Amino acid sequence: MFSKPTTTTRNDSITRKDVKSVLSSSNGLAGAVPEPRVVTEPPATTEEKSTTAETPPAARLIVGPDVKLKGAEILDCDTLVVEGRVEATMDSRVIRISDKGAFSGKVSIDVAEIHGTFEGELTARSQLIIHATGKVSGKIRYGKLVIDEGGELCGDINSLSSEKSSQRYLRDEPILPLSAVAG
Repeated sequence: MFSKPTTTTRNDSITRKDVKSVLSSSNGLAGAVPEPRVVTEPPATTEEKSTTAETPPAARLIVGPDVKLKGAEILDCDTLVVEGRVEATMDSRVIRISDKGAFSGKVSIDVAEIHGTFEGELTARSQLIIHATGKVSGKIRYGKLVIDEGGELCGDINSLSSEKSSQRYLRDEPILPLSAVAG
């Protein structure tokens, strides 16, 4: 029923001075016509174009509450949300396990946020967050650790920083007893 007004954009540069000169030359109507406003957006810079063109949308995988995923290798997934059961290996950025979710397997991740259950080998390079309902067991390595009251953590647990410092002191040569060196 109603027609939409059409709008066009032009990259021509029009100044107020140009508009005033056109209006004043047409029968002296310059004072009677309101001064038009020209709004233009600057064109995107090359840097803006390249970042928006090259940045893909976040790859997110959600395993629903009644879904069981078994024997998978999950790659190139920015965020894995586990609401069901997953048995897999994964190297990614973020894993979130919901209250009723369960994951078993081997994970190397930047951030792990656990509300449910994790069993296996977990390396959280940046941060491991275990909420009050979370239970984590197995071989656990983490950058930073946050455990809410009620959260459970058990197994072979070590921070990545202490693991790196202990590796500095390991040698391939056998350590001689002090008496053999002094004697």
